[in-house]
This record gives sequence, C-alpha cells and structure tokens, in this order.
Amino acid sequence: MDSLRSEIAALAAQLIADSGLDYQSAKRKAARDVLGDTRISPSALPDNDQVDRFLLEHLQLFDSDHAARVERYRRLALDWMRRLDTFHPYLTGAAWKGIIARHAPLHLQLFTDEQKELEIRLIDERIDYSVSEFPHFAGHGDVTALHFDAGEVPMLFTLYDYDDLRGALRKRAGSRDGSAGPAQRADRGNAEAVAALLP
Repeated sequence: MDSLRSEIAALAAQLIADSGLDYQSAKRKAARDVLGDTRISPSALPDNDQVDRFLLEHLQLFDSDHAARVERYRRLALDWMRRLDTFHPYLTGAAWKGIIARHAPLHLQLFTDEQKELEIRLIDERIDYSVSEFPHFAGHGDVTALHFDAGEVPMLFTLYDYDDLRGALRKRAGSRDGSAGPAQRADRGNAEAVAALLP
C-alpha cells in the first residue's frame, strides 16, 4: 500500500504542478489513473504531506522559476500582512510551505470579528474581489473566502472569527507515514515568521 500511495502521490503532484488542480481533485484523478475504475478508500490515498514531497521535487527539477516565485509570493504576503495587521493575518498554504506551483494562490487567513470592515477596506482600495466559501481549517463548516488578483498573483483571503486563532496556532503532528515532511509543522505563520523565511 505504501508503494501505491507513493505512485498516486507522485502523479497527483505532477497534476498540481502542470494542470493547477487542487490537492483533493489531483489525488482522486491520480488514483483513477493508477487504478482504473477500481474504487479506493479515502484513507488509502496519500496525505497532502506525501504529495508535497513529490511536488517540491518536481518543481525543483522542472520549474526554473520556483525559487524566485517563493520569494516573490512571500514578499507580497508580508506586504499585505503589514497592511492588514489589525485583522490578524497569517500566511498558510503554498507560500508558507515554500512549494508553489504556477497556479497556486497566495493564501492569507484573517482572524477578526470585523469582517465587514475588511471588505470595506478592500472596496476603498478599489480591489475587485469575488466571494465564495472555503472549508474551515478545523472542519467546522465553511468560512467566507475573498478572491482577487494582485498583478499576476491570485490572492485568497479566508475569514475566521478571532476566537478561531487559538486553535489555529496549535502545531500539528507529522504526516501519516511519520515523517516530518517538507513543510513547517505549524500550518501558518504571522508576519514575523514570514519575514524570518526571507533572505
């Protein structure tokens, strides 16, 4: 099963890098491609950390702009985090992990009880954003998500209640196979943590 998970993870990583699929869609498509029409239990799929290891390897081998993209995204994130400091922003996702495929959004989580004020701020800055829903990081339903482009970088802001911040700061255990994975064990970082990642 471990070799099967690795095969699915490697193919999923290629789909994320080349086609811009999200992790769940990439893993399901990879499982179908590897196994044909055979149904596979979600528990038998690789976890995101396993996919990340293959994705990082793929990007380092085949994407000459990857290192520059990581720095570019993190500098842009830090700029936005300083601008939105009163909304308690945290960087998460691809830019936090340093594994950024070309289609990946820059994902900031904001923890505030003044979500309308945030939207008003964006409107005042003439930012044309769209609104959707995004799964809560702790599985508590969905939260509001704001999408817009900052130049060539797709931006994703997910909005949480301030009380959610306590749970967000808990570090998670290692991946299913017991390895540390390529990412930090914290799933997100504040502006100080992001600044520490920059050269």
